Amino acid sequence: MFAPISVEVLPREDGSLLVRSALELGSYANDVGGVLAQWAERVPDRIFLAERSGDGWRRISYAETFGRVRSIAAGLLERGLDRDTPVAILSENSIRHALLTLAGYYAGVPIAPISPAYSTQFRDLSRLKLVLDALGPAFVFAEDRDRYADALALVDARHVLALDDIEATPANPGVETRRARIKPDDCAKILFTSGSTGEPKGVVTTHRMLCSNQRSLAQLWPFLTEHAPVLVDWLPWHHTFGGSHNFNIALFNGGTIYIDDGRPVPQLLARTVRNLTEIAPTLYFNVPRGYALLAEAMRDDERLRRSFFSSLRLLANAAAALPRPTWEALRAFAGETRREIPFVGEWGATETSPMVTAVYFPTDDAANIGLPGPGTEVLLVPYQDKLEARVRGPLVTPGYWRRGDLTAKAFDAGGFYRIGDALRFANPDQPARGLLFDGRTAENFKLSSGSWVDGGAVRLSVLAATAPYADEAVVAGVDRDQPAVLLFVRQNDATTRAAIARGLAARNREIAAASQRVTRALLIEEPLDPARGELTDKGSVNQRRVLECRADAVERLYARAQDPHVIVLDAR
Repeated sequence: MFAPISVEVLPREDGSLLVRSALELGSYANDVGGVLAQWAERVPDRIFLAERSGDGWRRISYAETFGRVRSIAAGLLERGLDRDTPVAILSENSIRHALLTLAGYYAGVPIAPISPAYSTQFRDLSRLKLVLDALGPAFVFAEDRDRYADALALVDARHVLALDDIEATPANPGVETRRARIKPDDCAKILFTSGSTGEPKGVVTTHRMLCSNQRSLAQLWPFLTEHAPVLVDWLPWHHTFGGSHNFNIALFNGGTIYIDDGRPVPQLLARTVRNLTEIAPTLYFNVPRGYALLAEAMRDDERLRRSFFSSLRLLANAAAALPRPTWEALRAFAGETRREIPFVGEWGATETSPMVTAVYFPTDDAANIGLPGPGTEVLLVPYQDKLEARVRGPLVTPGYWRRGDLTAKAFDAGGFYRIGDALRFANPDQPARGLLFDGRTAENFKLSSGSWVDGGAVRLSVLAATAPYADEAVVAGVDRDQPAVLLFVRQNDATTRAAIARGLAARNREIAAASQRVTRALLIEEPLDPARGELTDKGSVNQRRVLECRADAVERLYARAQDPHVIVLDAR
C-alpha cells in the first residue's frame, strides 16, 4: 500500500541536519490543465465533481468539466487576461468555483481564491480590501452576488466577472495554443495566508509546485494510482490543504470529489454527517477539530460509522497535531470493520503546495508527521533548544505576489524556505520512524524571568491532560511570571472544574521545567469566534488573535485579587 521507507540524514558542518528521501522524484506533468485533458480523454464519463442539489447531488463528468473549462478559458483570453492579470474568487467551494479555477490553469491566468470570511463574517471589509489591493485582480467573481454585494462594491462593476457570459464563449484553437505555452514555473494560483502574524501575503503557487507535489505523494502512497479515489471534502479551496492537496488528489488520479457543504462547527456538522452517510469516501482528510466532532457524532450513529468506513483506505490528518483521545476513538470505530485502515499525519504549508512530509509506514503515534517526499529536502537548524525546519525543492514557492521584500526574508542563503515550524525525530537513533511537529517557533515566548516557554508543546500537553472536558486551549504568559491557559469548554460546572484541576495538577507533576508548568486556568463557555479571526477557515485556532480578543480574560487569569472562576495550581 505504501512505498518502502527510504530516508537519508546528512549532518552538516554548522550543526544542522539535512533530511531527505532516498527515492528520486519521478517525472511529473508540465501543467495542471494538461492533467484534466488527460483524464477527460481516458475516462470521459467518470464523475469528477459533485455538489449538493436539494436532497440529491449535481454531478458532472470529466468530459463535461473539460468542455466547460475550455469555453471559460476562451472567454478569459478573449477579455485580454494573461499571466499578469489574476482573477479573484470570493465564493465557497462549488462546481462553478472549480470550473473557473481549472479554466485559469488551462488559460495561464492566475486564480486567487479568497477566504469568504473576509467578505461575509468580519465586521468590516478592511481585511478583504487589503487582499484585493495586494492582488490587483483584473476581475472578481462571486457566485452569490447578493450575499457578496458589499464585497463586490469594493471594485468597479466592470470588473465583476459574469461567469455565464464567459462560458458562452466558444472554445477555439487559441485556447490550446495558449496552454501549449504554459511553463512549469508559471503562476497557477495565488493563495493568501491567514495573516495571523501580519498582513495577508499572496503565495505564488506554480504549476511545477502542484504537479511535483502530487507526483511525490503518489510515490509515497502508490495506492492512489491503483484505484480512483473518492473524496467527500469540506476543506476550503482558498486554503492549500483543501485546494492544492485534496482537490488535486482527485484530479491527478482520475478520482471524484463530493463537495461537503458542512463544516467542523456544531451548527453545520449535521450536513457533513448526512453527506458521509450517503457517500462512502475511499480517502478522508480533516483537521483535528473536524475529527474530534466527527468522532463524537459517530458514537451514537451506527449508519454513519458503517458508511464512512465501508470503502475507506486511508485517514489523514494535517494542520495541527491530533489529540490522542480523538485518534484512539476513530481507530476503535475503524476496528469494527475488521480491516486495517491506516491513520496517518502530514505536514506542510501554503508555501510548499502543501505536502512536505507524510506518514507512509505503520505507526501508533498520533503526532507522527512522517518523512520528506521524493524531491524534498528538509533542513533542521538548531534554534534555542529546538530544531527549526527549512524546506527546499520543486514544491516550494518562488515567493510572494509582487512582494520582493517579503520573498527575500522568507529564504536563507542556501535557498531553503523558512517555514517557521520546529521538528524533531520520533526516535533520534532511528530516523526512519519519522518526524514529530515540535511547535511553531513564533509561538515560543519569554516569561518575566527570561525563561522560554514552548507554547505549542504546552498547549498540546494541556489538551491531553484535560480531555475530554476542554475542546481547545490557548496559552498566555508573555512577560508574566508563569504560563496560564484559557480553556474553552462546553460546560463550566463543578465537575468539569474539578476534573480539569486534577488533570492539570497531574500534568505539572510530570513536567521537569518549572517554566513549562501551568499555574492558572480560566474556563470559558463562549465559543471561539471565526468572525473575529479566532478560528481560521480550516478550523484551527489563531492563538495570537484569541489573546488579543480575550485580553480581559487574560487579565482575569493574572489578577492579584482571587477570582473564583480561575483555577490556581501549584507550580512546584
